[in-house]
Amino acid sequence: MIPIIDCHCHVYPAKVAARAVASIGRFYHLDMCLDGTVETLKREGGKAGIDHFVIFSVATSPSQVSPINRFIAETAARSGGCMTGLGTLHPESDDPERDVEEILKLGLKGVKLHHDFQGFGIDDRRCMRLYEICEGRLPVLMHTGDNRYDYSNPNRLKPVLEAFPGLTVIGAHLGGWSIWEQAANELCGFGNFYVDSSSSLYALTPEKAKELIRMYGADRVLYGDDFPMWPPAEELERFRKLGLTEQEQELILCRNAEKIFGIRLSNTDGGQAPTDQRET
Repeated sequence: MIPIIDCHCHVYPAKVAARAVASIGRFYHLDMCLDGTVETLKREGGKAGIDHFVIFSVATSPSQVSPINRFIAETAARSGGCMTGLGTLHPESDDPERDVEEILKLGLKGVKLHHDFQGFGIDDRRCMRLYEICEGRLPVLMHTGDNRYDYSNPNRLKPVLEAFPGLTVIGAHLGGWSIWEQAANELCGFGNFYVDSSSSLYALTPEKAKELIRMYGADRVLYGDDFPMWPPAEELERFRKLGLTEQEQELILCRNAEKIFGIRLSNTDGGQAPTDQRET
């Protein structure tokens, strides 16, 4: 059986989870299905057969960076090995080098940014400084695409991919939420660019989703369900209906994430997964 790594999970401390989840729902005009707590992620993800979760949260002010990073690191450490944490950064931090060093010291395996929430274009000069510090050290998972704004669309991302060829970038939502086809046409082919499948399959036909995945290449796609947006079992069912080959599914469901984030899961033949944290 192919192991499953869910690479896109927002989690929050129980005391603020309801408020955070409600805010996301208002931002996207969508009903949120789950409560955003770690306990619910483990319970519902476990029911769906998910083996490992990549967890994170996003700082909307510089003062939130360190507390969020410590929360994510502590949560991953207490998970019994079923969670890998990503840190957060903020473009207005007065010491981004310090923030990255803390992420590394805490054992977090990458960075999550959401430029639409944070209010900065992907190619803003302050964001470019963050990529410069992360290049060759930490992969960056970022929200990409929104037809209502111009913070995270392909025209903003392409200069980043060109300026930092050693930076591994994962574009959430198949590279461009709500502008999926445009994003694939403009972004496929960059050697340092991957995408995840989160919050995309609900809006695309299986035929269109499979077409876009194959435009990027299955070796460039990670599986994610965007917890707490959708029930994990429901999102996995959508993925299973795409009609991808077993080899494509294995790459998307676990092998690509193992490589990028250094996650170790057993191979289907009983061996061990590779430990590379990023493609060079």
